[in-house]
Amino acid sequence: MKAFFKKLWDIITAPFVLLWRLITWPFKAVRQMRAFLNEPVEDRPLLEALDNAFAPQEGVSIFERLAPHIEDLRKHLLRMLIGLSIGVAIAFAFTQPALNYLAQPAGGLDNLKAIEVTESIGIFMKIALLVGVAISSPYLAFEIWHFLAPGLLPRTRKSSLMAIPLVVLFFLGGMAFAFYVMLPAALPFLQDFMGMQAQWRPGSYFSFVANVMFWIGLTFEFPLIIYVITALGWLKPQTLADQGRLAIVLIAVLAAAVTPTVDPINMALVMGPMIVLYYFSIFLSKLAYRGREKRLAEAEGEENETAP
Repeated sequence: MKAFFKKLWDIITAPFVLLWRLITWPFKAVRQMRAFLNEPVEDRPLLEALDNAFAPQEGVSIFERLAPHIEDLRKHLLRMLIGLSIGVAIAFAFTQPALNYLAQPAGGLDNLKAIEVTESIGIFMKIALLVGVAISSPYLAFEIWHFLAPGLLPRTRKSSLMAIPLVVLFFLGGMAFAFYVMLPAALPFLQDFMGMQAQWRPGSYFSFVANVMFWIGLTFEFPLIIYVITALGWLKPQTLADQGRLAIVLIAVLAAAVTPTVDPINMALVMGPMIVLYYFSIFLSKLAYRGREKRLAEAEGEENETAP
C-alpha cells in the first residue's frame, strides 16, 4: 500500500517537478559553467605535457591513457554532427531564397541551365549544407572550445570563450568578401574569356561559388590562429614582423591557388585583404605575447613569494 501511495504521489507531483527543473536549469547551467571556467589546471608547457602523455609507463599502453580523451572527442564530434544536422534542417527553409540570392552575380537562376536529371537536387543540398554550416558555426566553434578548454588555464579558457564570436564574425566576413568583392570581379572575366560566351550550369556555378566562399572564409581565420599560437608560446610577434617579405610571397602563392581566375586583378583582390590580415595578425600576436609574458611574470612572482 505504501508503494502504491508513493507511486501515486510521484505521478501527481511529476508536472511540478518538471516545471521546477525547467525553471532552475538555467541557474544550474550558469553555476556549472562558472565552475568549469575557473577549474584550475597544472601550468606546464604544451610540449612537456604531450611528452608526459606519450611517455611509456609500465603496464599501461598509450591507447589506455588516451582512451578517455578519445571517448570525450567522440562525444564532442557526435554533438557537432547533431548541431550541424539541426543547422542544415533549419537551412532548408532558407535554401531557395539563398539560391536566388547567390545566383544574382550570374544574372539570376534563369540564366543557369541544368542538363542533368539530379543536378537541381544536388545544388539544393550543397547550398543547404553551406547555409547550415553558417547557421551552426557558433555551436561548432563552442564544441571545439569545450573539448580543448580542460587543458587551458582559467584565464586563457575565459578569453578563448570570448573569442568564439570573433571566429564566427571573421568566417562570415570572409564569405561576404568573397561574394560581394571577388565574385563580381571574377565572373565577368570568366563569362567572356577569349571572346567565348559561357553558358553556366547550376551544378558547376554553385559549386564554384560555395567553394570560393568557404575557403576564403577559412582564410580570414588566420589572425585568430596566429593569436592562439602566440598565446601558447609557439610563436613570437617579432618573427612575423621579420618575415614580412617572405609572407607576402607566400600570400601571393596562396592567392594564386585560391583565386578563381588567372588574371592579376582578381589575384590582387585576394592578396590585398590577406596582407592586411597578416599585419593585423602581428598586432594580435603582440597582444597575446604581452599577455603571456605578464602571466609568466605574475606566476614567477608568486613562486618567489611562496619560496622559503
